[in-house]
Amino acid sequence: MNHWLVKSEPFKYSWEQFEKEGKTFWDGVRNYQARNNLRDMKKGDLVLWYHSNEGMEVVGIAKVVKEAYQDPTTDETAWVVVDLKPFKKLKRAVSLAEIKADPRLQQIGLVRQGRLSVQALKPEEFDAILDLSSTKK
Repeated sequence: MNHWLVKSEPFKYSWEQFEKEGKTFWDGVRNYQARNNLRDMKKGDLVLWYHSNEGMEVVGIAKVVKEAYQDPTTDETAWVVVDLKPFKKLKRAVSLAEIKADPRLQQIGLVRQGRLSVQALKPEEFDAILDLSSTKK
């Protein structure tokens, strides 16, 4: 199983809206590295949900329920989406400041490549964030 982090601005699409809808496709990615990460996602992979710009914190865990397919919001064949389903809300949100301060997370993509909207995580990075949030898988 792989681990990922996706970023969403809560005023555009929040964790709460995602939970209410129960499922979504992750669209709008127009960066080749982020697109390649979407292509690498497999059914069952766990995905941390990060609120960017407002809040700047990890708030929940989603699960990949459908692997990459053509982005239905564009005719350009270069772009793909995956389907995500809410898995678990974190017991406590983990702020970007906490992530930056934790020695276990100094190499995490969120710190090194802050603008990338879909990022791969090492299992130990995923687990460290869950530890900070007091949440179990």
